[in-house]
Amino acid sequence: MPHFPMSTGLQSSQDASSDAQHASIKIKNRRKRYLDLHPEYFTADLELADPLLYDRLIRRFQTPQEREAQGRAKGFSGVLQTDLMRSEAKMDALAHPDPNSMLSYTRGPNGEILAEDRDDIPASKEEGEKAWQWEMGLRFMRGDDPDFDYKTVDENDEYDDWTEQQDKYFEDEEPEWVVGDARGDDAQAKLQGETGIQDF
Repeated sequence: MPHFPMSTGLQSSQDASSDAQHASIKIKNRRKRYLDLHPEYFTADLELADPLLYDRLIRRFQTPQEREAQGRAKGFSGVLQTDLMRSEAKMDALAHPDPNSMLSYTRGPNGEILAEDRDDIPASKEEGEKAWQWEMGLRFMRGDDPDFDYKTVDENDEYDDWTEQQDKYFEDEEPEWVVGDARGDDAQAKLQGETGIQDF
């Protein structure tokens, strides 16, 4: 009678772990692809996601005219809501400091709340926008945006198209020699010292 190895619980748990890891990577790739195709995700409406970070990375570099235009677009109630949320976030950050945050808050001599920048706070508007998109992109990739319906991305295989294009590109590519400016058979004739054997 033939002997078939029994599958152990350890093997099946490793397979399940591998499948879960593969699914997690696939979801993150789809979310990244979504952000690449929808840069409008990073609009000023995202300010409410982290009003303190927005204040230090974006708002601090805005001109008075840019702030005024943004205020008009939000309306009075939108500006009031943002200001209240920023104040509440400062109080919360003061009461419960986060050691991983880019900012820390302390009370000044007159009781005012002061922001203390860490070394990695950007020095220009462009750096601030880049850092903002990076932080909000990571937040999106983790699935921490409560206002976004992640099922529309996570369960949509249309966001896998870049992998198909990459596979097609490599399948269609023909190997060839390139030496200097010469390609193909001309380049192969110019090869010198290429034995294919590694010499140590």
